Amino acid sequence: FSPWEARNNRDPFGLFTGYYEPLLHGSRKRGGKYTVPIYTRPPELVMVDLGRFREDLKGKRIAGKVEDGALVPFPDRTQIEAGALAGRDLEIVWVDDPVDAFFLHVQGSGRVRLAEGGEMRIGYAAQNGHPYFAIARELIARGAFPREKASMQSIRAWLAAHPDQIRPVLNKDPS
Repeated sequence: FSPWEARNNRDPFGLFTGYYEPLLHGSRKRGGKYTVPIYTRPPELVMVDLGRFREDLKGKRIAGKVEDGALVPFPDRTQIEAGALAGRDLEIVWVDDPVDAFFLHVQGSGRVRLAEGGEMRIGYAAQNGHPYFAIARELIARGAFPREKASMQSIRAWLAAHPDQIRPVLNKDPS
């Protein structure tokens, strides 16, 4: 172990952050255990920075799609999982685990080890405009674990022990 000093120029205070990059397992082709799609950004998805239109909306944004000249909500997670994007050749890779895919969505980036060999990096492209909901909050409300025990590991363990609840729990987050 070698200690190092980290400095923020001459300021004695600074900010350290951590970054987690998940590793998923997938294939460029759907088949076998690779059935969970990771999509590219749909061309009709519009991201709107409301601050560009009004100063009092600075820092706020919405997303949707244009239909008949109006911005309407984009499909939520449940609708996307039910096939709202299927069959449009938007799938960039198929992974083997819906929970891993969910945490990739939340994290915003990661790597996929490909069955064909090599790895693919995936980075955030857009958001569907629906608000984020922490699924830990749902599991705490169900009594799965107390708040102080909430972690990615406890969420994963509960979902692994209750595979029939994976989709209903993940779909609590419409984002």
